[in-house]
Amino acid sequence: MSKGKVLLIGSNATRIEVQGGRFGATGQYLNETVVPAMAVIAAGYEIVLATPDGTKPHIDQASDAAAHFEGDEKAYARAKDFYANDPSMNEVRMLSDVIAEGLDNYAGVFVPGGQAPVVDLMQDPDLGTILRHFHERAKPTALLCHGPIAVASAMPHAREFRAALIAGDVAKAREWAKGWQYAGYRMTVFSATEEKVVEDHILHARIYFNMPDALTAAGGNVTTTPVDFEPYVVEDRELITGQNPRSDHPIAARLIAALDRARAA
Repeated sequence: MSKGKVLLIGSNATRIEVQGGRFGATGQYLNETVVPAMAVIAAGYEIVLATPDGTKPHIDQASDAAAHFEGDEKAYARAKDFYANDPSMNEVRMLSDVIAEGLDNYAGVFVPGGQAPVVDLMQDPDLGTILRHFHERAKPTALLCHGPIAVASAMPHAREFRAALIAGDVAKAREWAKGWQYAGYRMTVFSATEEKVVEDHILHARIYFNMPDALTAAGGNVTTTPVDFEPYVVEDRELITGQNPRSDHPIAARLIAALDRARAA
């Protein structure tokens, strides 16, 4: 018997704005999606995948490698099979439909990374509705790597906040962020130095803002590890955030523990 449903929110973005008025390819990271999802299912919960438009997220090619599974080819193969074939990864819902059917049906929510959430999820009004629901009821809310930027969607003016960041107007971004539900929360996110590795070796371009600066401007209490790509998870009240792809197993464990505590309460 299922312990409850966990909403896994994916992105539909396939490209991201880069400086110079161009775009770079992007998507959702494979390990960040499937490692927590498989762990949550193994712990007795159901996963429901939902995206803004109801189609399956695009996996960033940069994440489609055994290197993101600590070089374990068998773990990588299991992950690819799970994402390709498991019903939980293929029965995709629209965020608006999930809201219409009732968010009380869900015990927790998880948002994986890859740069894709920077494009759509951080300014998606339906995701804002979902996050406000989970915040108001103190339900476990976990986000990984670039995923934590999606908490910006809970702002009253998320689109304007993102536009100000792209314009380089931090003061205006702070103004638009007033009233943000997560102001003062301790959190982590993909670091600026980690982002530079992606920009230099994968995007070959610069994005318009880094994630720690954005969440700090919003009012978050952001910390990151001094060593790039070391696992790091921060938990504050209902919010659980992981810094980078290698935080996939640790954030899964923290999310499951939070779900179990909430269930026992």
